[in-house]
Amino acid sequence: MQERLHPAAAVDTPLAAHASEPTGPPRMAQRHQPVAASTDAPVPRAFDEPTGRLDGKTGVFVFLAFAAAYFSSALVRSITATLSPVLTQEFALQARDLGLLGGGYFLGFAAMQLPLGRWLDRHGPKRVILYFLSLAVLGCLAFSLAGSFAWLLAARVLIGMGVGACLMAPLTGYRRWFDAPTLMRANSWMLMTGSLGMLASTLPVQWLMPLTGWRPLFWILAALIVLSMAAIALVVPSWRPAPGAQRATPVSPDDHSYASVWRNRFFQKMSPLAFFNYGGLVAVQTLWAGPWMVKVAGYTALESATGLFYINAAMLVTFWGWGLANPWLARHGWSASRLIGWGVPVSLLVLAVNIAQGASTGWPGWALYCVASSVMGLAQPAVGMAFKASLAGRALSGYNLMIFSGVFVVQWGIGLLVDAFASMGLPPVASFQAAMGVFLACCIAAYGYFLSVNVDNPAS
Repeated sequence: MQERLHPAAAVDTPLAAHASEPTGPPRMAQRHQPVAASTDAPVPRAFDEPTGRLDGKTGVFVFLAFAAAYFSSALVRSITATLSPVLTQEFALQARDLGLLGGGYFLGFAAMQLPLGRWLDRHGPKRVILYFLSLAVLGCLAFSLAGSFAWLLAARVLIGMGVGACLMAPLTGYRRWFDAPTLMRANSWMLMTGSLGMLASTLPVQWLMPLTGWRPLFWILAALIVLSMAAIALVVPSWRPAPGAQRATPVSPDDHSYASVWRNRFFQKMSPLAFFNYGGLVAVQTLWAGPWMVKVAGYTALESATGLFYINAAMLVTFWGWGLANPWLARHGWSASRLIGWGVPVSLLVLAVNIAQGASTGWPGWALYCVASSVMGLAQPAVGMAFKASLAGRALSGYNLMIFSGVFVVQWGIGLLVDAFASMGLPPVASFQAAMGVFLACCIAAYGYFLSVNVDNPAS
């Protein structure tokens, strides 16, 4: 039987009532209770005062505004996979350069996660994301003007820094504004929106390239980000102190640090999977599936873009399905940890088969791998719910740091390994297989650690 964490981690949230229960999913009775302001109030309010919950209409508009920003961030994140043939030719890039260019985005992204968590807890999602997205706009414009690899890399790092709040800001707000089932559904549908952005980075980008060239595409991306900023400024409510936060209470040294996040055993249990398995999923989906299809499977640039389109379409449908299924799964005792425990071995098996088949592995194999790995998307809200609301921003940002540090390491590391194995005399197909084999070994080790830590989320 797994050890249960102390329920005090969620004492200031509605989840506290469930944390003390020994088994079973959170009770869903409150899901049917109205959370909007009383109908006899003189003026409609976005907030239900005792809980900080959003009413249904406001919640939809807030979700759509944040989703627009996350769509743009996912598009700019994934566009290098589609542009890799053009950038490789124009700037004479090697595999390691391409990996570093893709990873530079995630380096900038990861570098902002720790301060981001503090700022989210202190200033709230609306204010923080607007400042961050301003950097993303500047990064897109700088990338469009790049004349060298160093300039491209610096602009990608700046873009990564700027979109670093596009998922953590809404998840921090959802942690307070939505109940547990709605939070899980909103998380899955945010990831679905990200898949839609990745979808837009494939064939639509490939079709626009002959008309605009790759540089004006980044002017369009900058404009999309500005539009999403306007929507957030209009509809997202300003941050309010958590209920009861203004009561005179002693201030713990951990109230402004990450110490309690790093010490949390559930966080520790999930971190290696975040680094290698989740980070590797993003690295493959946003970069290495493309070069594999071109250099290993023999696809043309258009065929590779088409394959990426199908991969991201599969992920869009998958996350939509997770959003529909999550409340039912929670009611029937399928916690995030349990689903991850069953789902990760399937993804490892698919990855092993893809590597073994070599040139025979095209987009269907990588689509199946990404779909099987999508179960890792359940970990983020589970980690957020393992902490009290005032720590949610830091918990989510700390976990995101693990994910995107892993993306950077895996994305660049695969490129380094491909070049290293090629320099040892291996042909291109074998070089890719060997590099992916090293990645598979790391994922297996991370899953082994996950199984060895006998602790679960108290809110599950």
